[in-house]
Amino acid sequence: MIDYIIVGAGLAGIAFAETALDNGKSIYVFNNQSQNSSKIAGGLYNPVILKRFSEVWKAKEQLELLYPFYNKLELKLGEKLDYKLPLLRKFYSAEEQNNWFTASDKPNLSQFLSPELVTKKWQHIDSSFNYGEVLYSGYVDTPLLLDSYKNYLIKKSIYTETTFDYSKLIVNEDYVEYDGIQAKHIIFAEGFGMLSNPFFNSLPLDGTKGELLLIKAPELNLELIVKSSIFILPVGNGYYKVGATYNWEDKTNIPTEAAKKELTDNLKELIHCDFEIIEHYAGVRPTVKDRRPLVGTHPLYSNIHVLNGLGTRGVMLAPAMAKDLFNHIEHQLPLDKNIDILRIKTFVSSLCQNGQKC
Repeated sequence: MIDYIIVGAGLAGIAFAETALDNGKSIYVFNNQSQNSSKIAGGLYNPVILKRFSEVWKAKEQLELLYPFYNKLELKLGEKLDYKLPLLRKFYSAEEQNNWFTASDKPNLSQFLSPELVTKKWQHIDSSFNYGEVLYSGYVDTPLLLDSYKNYLIKKSIYTETTFDYSKLIVNEDYVEYDGIQAKHIIFAEGFGMLSNPFFNSLPLDGTKGELLLIKAPELNLELIVKSSIFILPVGNGYYKVGATYNWEDKTNIPTEAAKKELTDNLKELIHCDFEIIEHYAGVRPTVKDRRPLVGTHPLYSNIHVLNGLGTRGVMLAPAMAKDLFNHIEHQLPLDKNIDILRIKTFVSSLCQNGQKC
């Protein structure tokens, strides 16, 4: 018998797998790759919500785990994954500048926002009102991470690429069994695919479709991230990721012409040089209305758990949420009420309405 079956190998699944392995636990991973939000994500991390100049929830704690987590993965996989890059928020008015200065004086934000304006000019970007610099920012090469980690699991013979058949999961009092594998616990980290999971599909996972572009702009010569209505992120050799859109209605992974036009129009407002669109990506982020992850143990089954709802900040949230869930399972530490699925009263009541013991 192993310790954990993990369903899903996106950022959430990888984070839990690594946390379990680091603590000497045995795992097996099932993944069907139906959800690609982790793979096509920009991979950005920054501790500030730049639309409102407010702190990301528990940003300091997440950053403290982020750096050693991805550094350890770099050493393990032999790949460069974490790129620490300055992030500049372009200002469009004196009012935005003033709002920035006000925010940078706040105790919870002063550590993340530079109080000095960045006045440097880049050749192909107009910036009459200059920029504000976000500290402790960067990006993780999520496509490389997912591919490299998958190969690592395959070499260890602890990975199967298949559609998970929930009807074949046998749940016993102190272990579960699936496809001939017995495990003490099973972790569902399926992203938006959770809506097909009969154990957790009544949780309020909304899903927000996001689209982004990979462009080539050799004249731009940016070596940092610029954020305006969109972000432009250098990924080397004159290539940049440009994103992202937000669509709360469309739940498909199909790129759309409308989003392409939106991104292209915003890009033309931001930069004034030629660019070529190389790729156009789309995926559905696992978002939740209250903007908090969905983490915890099923109320009726002590060996069935969920790690989901990381939304647009999976790179930052995944290591911290995986650690919290692991400690909850192994050491009975209580989960933060902001992330515990038991906060979702409709989820618990739906189990009662189905005639199950509550």
